[in-house]
Amino acid sequence: MSKAEENADLTALADIDRLVHEPARLAVMALLYVVDSADFIFLMNQTGLTWGNLSAHMAKLEGVGYIEVKKAFKGKRPNTTLRLTDKGRLAFRKYALHMKQVFGDFQE
Repeated sequence: MSKAEENADLTALADIDRLVHEPARLAVMALLYVVDSADFIFLMNQTGLTWGNLSAHMAKLEGVGYIEVKKAFKGKRPNTTLRLTDKGRLAFRKYALHMKQVFGDFQE
């Protein structure tokens, strides 16, 4: 690989959506990408994140419009449901395509 190709790869990697790239948020978005919606407890169990950690990542994703959060009650218990917005779905797709491009020629 030439020096120019290496620099192009590094530039492409620098252009990734860092909000999605963070491992915990990537896990949340990947799970939400394949389902219509999921409740907070399901996401917490699937990702292994703590309540506080998931809440913090959820707030960041909601703040940029990547997820929608609905709070309701099931009986007398609070229930928080999350889903990807169209903007979030597009951001995840772009991220996945970008990573495929970055690592497309990767060989051991």
